[in-house]
Amino acid sequence: MATDYYAVLGVRRDASQDEIKKAFRRLARELHPDVNPDPKTQERFKEINAAYEVLSDPQKKQVYDLGGDPLSANGGGGGAGGFGAGGFGNFSDIMDAFFGTASQRGPRSRTRRGQDAMIRLEIDLSEAAFGTTKDIQVDTAVVCNTCSGEGAAPGTSAQTCDMCRGRGEVSQVTRSFLGQVMTSRPCPQCQGFGTVVPTPCPECAGDGRIRSRRTLTVKIPAGVDNGTRIQLAGEGEVGPGGGPPGDLYVEIHELPHAVFQRRGDDLHCTVTIPMTAAALGTKCPLETLDGLEEIDIRPGTQSGQSVPLHGRGITHLRGGGRGDLIVHVEVTTPSKLDAEQERLLREFSKLRGEERPLGQFQPGQQGLFSRLKDAFNGR
Repeated sequence: MATDYYAVLGVRRDASQDEIKKAFRRLARELHPDVNPDPKTQERFKEINAAYEVLSDPQKKQVYDLGGDPLSANGGGGGAGGFGAGGFGNFSDIMDAFFGTASQRGPRSRTRRGQDAMIRLEIDLSEAAFGTTKDIQVDTAVVCNTCSGEGAAPGTSAQTCDMCRGRGEVSQVTRSFLGQVMTSRPCPQCQGFGTVVPTPCPECAGDGRIRSRRTLTVKIPAGVDNGTRIQLAGEGEVGPGGGPPGDLYVEIHELPHAVFQRRGDDLHCTVTIPMTAAALGTKCPLETLDGLEEIDIRPGTQSGQSVPLHGRGITHLRGGGRGDLIVHVEVTTPSKLDAEQERLLREFSKLRGEERPLGQFQPGQQGLFSRLKDAFNGR
């Protein structure tokens, strides 16, 4: 054979079909007669069209690679010399070279998957710590009971669209620099479905679904936190045409607690005691999530110290065990004393030799809140 089709397209003999198609599209954009009217360019375009006609057809390509006449395969073709049926047997590939990939054709389905839905659920700290079960009311789309999702009134059915004859699209011929070009668009009568519903269901207006309020039971696992989302598969919106439902997501919102502040799986609170109790020691009752407990304040406790109660915090969401309850101690100093209290306090300071204390100064002394911050940061 006098013509090397691989050389014409500028590809290797072991090139894949994708490489051959890319090479043809690139050359077609450069050499098409309407883009480049030079006579030599037109002859070159005929060559690449003939080469692509052979190499893009597996049967013709096999005959060509074995040294036979590829134009005799499948009844022959238009050859390299013309722009007839054979020469433009790959017209869609030329269109793709200029306008990109053609869209998929055919009617679209009336039945589609529904959207996901999300609701917000408020729970208290105890429910977050130990888990609970909640009944929630959800307003979502469900399958219409009247038409069972078909969208047509009882006793009727969807009919083939007479405009597109069930194809879901209509074609239009326009002129361009390539000549006459056929374009397609969704059928305006059936909206691309290929069928029409002459008598829509009176209950759902042809959508195949209606809004309904349902009650669902949700299991809240122990350890959930603000923003935790619980997925309920298949409990979301039913799709158009009675399509499969989406999922329902329950987003947890934890209500503030009057005493405890949550940090991860640990709980924190502050107890305020007078300096006499801090000096002598005392016991303070505290209503924890597990019931009433006494907090042991040891003698000499300083303001800013903490008392940990291990395992009294939030249950770990993943894995066993619980966090801790940290009780922070704040010691108050009396600001007003009567005469007798002042006399006794001065006598007490004299006994301790603290009438005129010099104080102990240290560089970078931090306040209570700074010390707490550094303690939690591991400093």
